[in-house]
Amino acid sequence: MTRGRTWDLLVIGGGTAGIVAATTAASLGARVLLTERERTGGDCLWTGCVPSKALLASATAAADARGAARLGVDVSGVEVDFARVMIHVKQAIATIEPVDSPETLRSKGVTVLTGGAVFTGPDRATVDGREIRFRAAVIATGSGPALPPVPGLADVDPLTNETVWGLTTLPPRLAVLGGGPIGCELGQAFARLGAQVTVVNSADRLLAVESEEASELVTAALVRDGVDVRNGARAVAVTGDRDGGELQLADGGTVPFDRLLVAVGRRARTEGLGCAAAGVELAEDGSVVVDALRTGNPRIWAAGDVTGGPQFTHVAGVRGSLAASNAVLGLRRRVDPVVPRVTYTSPEVASVGMSPAEGAAAGLTVRRLPHTEIDRAIAEDLTAGSATLVHDRRGRLRGATVIGPRAGESLGELTLAVRQGLRVQDVAGTTHPYPTYNDAAWNAAIADVRARLRAPAVQLALRGLVRLRAGMDQRSAR
Repeated sequence: MTRGRTWDLLVIGGGTAGIVAATTAASLGARVLLTERERTGGDCLWTGCVPSKALLASATAAADARGAARLGVDVSGVEVDFARVMIHVKQAIATIEPVDSPETLRSKGVTVLTGGAVFTGPDRATVDGREIRFRAAVIATGSGPALPPVPGLADVDPLTNETVWGLTTLPPRLAVLGGGPIGCELGQAFARLGAQVTVVNSADRLLAVESEEASELVTAALVRDGVDVRNGARAVAVTGDRDGGELQLADGGTVPFDRLLVAVGRRARTEGLGCAAAGVELAEDGSVVVDALRTGNPRIWAAGDVTGGPQFTHVAGVRGSLAASNAVLGLRRRVDPVVPRVTYTSPEVASVGMSPAEGAAAGLTVRRLPHTEIDRAIAEDLTAGSATLVHDRRGRLRGATVIGPRAGESLGELTLAVRQGLRVQDVAGTTHPYPTYNDAAWNAAIADVRARLRAPAVQLALRGLVRLRAGMDQRSAR
C-alpha cells in the first residue's frame, strides 16, 4: 500500500484537524496518507464535544424538569438513571462515528494506515517499521489532559475528560480541579445529575478568560445547581486511593470526594514523534512552533491543538484545511485571527473578538443589552443573560459577548460581522426574526444607532432636514 511511493501529503493524526486536512488535500487531487495511532475521530468524537454535549443534554433535561414549576408545570419524582444517561452518551458517539471512520475517509480518496508515525528525516517517517516518504506533511496529533504535579494525585486514579466517560455509576461526591470551560461544564452537569460537586479553582473567578459578568452569572448558576465553588483555592496534596480521598488546599481547607476530576488544561501530543529528526521545533510546553501553520521545515505544517493555539474543534478543522491546501498547492494564506468560542454551561457563554473590558480600556464603545429586556427571555423566564457589542469610532464591530440560552447560536452572525468589519448599523438594519434570543444582539445594535442619532450635531442636522422637507412640501402644495 505504501511501499515505494512518495506521498503528496502525509497527515499524522486522525482527529478533526487531521481528517479535514486529509480530505481537503484529497479533494484537490493530492495523494494522501493519513496515519492514526488509535482510532479516527479524535478527542471531539470520543472524549470531547460529542460525549460532553450528550451528557449536558441529559443534565439539562433533569434540571428543566425540576425547575418546571416556575412555568406552572409541576413535575414530581424526577429520577436520574445514570447508566442510561451513559448509554445515551455512547449512542451519540456511535451515531456520529461513521462520519469519521476509515471507510468514509477512503471513500473520499484518503489512504488510512493504523500506527504511530515517527519522523526519521525532513521528508520521511516510519509507521510501525514501514518507511514513508512525503513531499509535504501535516502534524495533527492533538493534545491530551495535563495533570498538575500535586503530591498523591496519581494514587486516587483521577478522572480526566478522556476517562470520565468510562463511569457506570454516578459518584456521590465529585471534586473538580479546575474552573475553566471543561470544569464548569462537567461540574454543572454532574451536579444536575445528582452528584455533590465541589469545584476547586485556583483563579479568582470561574471562566477567567471571559467577562466578569459571564463569570458571575455562571457561578450563580452553578451554585443554584448545588455546586460548592471554591475560587482562589489551590490544591497542595491529595490523600486517599481509588475508592475516594480528600483534597488538601493551601488555605488549610479540605474537600472530600469519591472521585476526583482534573480539568486544569491540556498538553500537545508530540512525545515520540521524532520532531528533531525532521527539523521541527517544539516549544517548552511541547507544542509545535509554527508561523502561519508552517514549521521550521518548509515541508511540514501543523494544525489543531498540537500547535498550542485555540483548542477548539472548529479551529482545528478550519486550520487543518488551510494547512493542507497551503502545503499541496504552495499557497501562503494565513490563519484567520477571528476565533469564536463557546462554554456550554447553563447559561451558555459565547464570545468573539475584543471583550467588553478590552474594548473599554481601548476607548471603544461598549453597548450592552440585558435579557430582562428581551421578550423571548421574559416569556421563558430565563432572563439571566445579555448581549454586549464592542465597536470602534467608525461603528465597525470589534467584539461581542453573548450570555444566555443557546448563546453559541447567536454568535455566528456576530463572528461574521467582526471578521468582515461590518458596522453596528449593518446589524441593526438587518431584519431579524422575532421573538428570539438573538434579539438581544439586534436590539443592542439598534440602541447604539439610536444613541448616535441623539448626538447634538446629528439632532441639529436632522431637525434642519425635517424643516427643509416641510418647506418643500408647502411650496409644492401651492
